[in-house]
Amino acid sequence: QVQLMESGGGLVQPGGSLRLSCAASGSIFNINPMAWYRQAPGKQRELVATITSGGTTKYADSVKGRFTISGDNAKKAVYLQMSSLKPEDTAVYYCNMRGAHMVSWVTNDYWGQGTQVTVSS
Repeated sequence: QVQLMESGGGLVQPGGSLRLSCAASGSIFNINPMAWYRQAPGKQRELVATITSGGTTKYADSVKGRFTISGDNAKKAVYLQMSSLKPEDTAVYYCNMRGAHMVSWVTNDYWGQGTQVTVSS
């Protein structure tokens, strides 16, 4: 029943910017944390950025200073502002939310379907 829907991916030139969005629908609540992961071809999925309900953020070293994660718990949404993009940022980006189901109250990780980000001239 819980679904995460992502948008904002696409093709951008090196040095450009993109903003990714992800919103959850369904019976999820007490969301904490929200995160963005990415997976490049031939590589493992890696954590890009995380934000807690208290606003604490963490970033992978490779994106520090260039990416900004933000969240809106009321809207059940998470965003990733990406600037100064590099070809190395090319990957499928996935949003992630940990939250409880309203029926069972059991906490699980929920994932988006992934959105492609390609950085190329």
